[in-house]
Amino acid sequence: VQLVESGGGSVQSGGSLRLSCVASGYSVSEGYMAWFRLAPGKEREGVAAIDRNGYPTYTYAVKDRFTISKDNVKNTLYLQMNNLEPEDTAMYFCAADPNGCGLAASSYNYWGQGTQVTVS
Repeated sequence: VQLVESGGGSVQSGGSLRLSCVASGYSVSEGYMAWFRLAPGKEREGVAAIDRNGYPTYTYAVKDRFTISKDNVKNTLYLQMNNLEPEDTAMYFCAADPNGCGLAASSYNYWGQGTQVTVS
């Protein structure tokens, strides 16, 4: 299984970015997928997850600003991030697992290398 993230970058507060995670060796239609983030000096945080039926879960800090989605044909996971805040600055990781459970990082066995998001 390989997960490759892209779409990170540097934006000003209030700006938007869309992260992508292309999966190979894993079908995004068949299991849970999620986005996590890791900021300097902080613990890893679950940001958003989506189940095989497309039902999303969000951490409170990003609810109404971020949208998780997936394209089963392109086998790609997305995270649309709007109204970004400096507190969103972190490395963002894509995770996948057939038996993943929401925003519980320990339930995901497959991880990407991450893409950096910096908000100033």
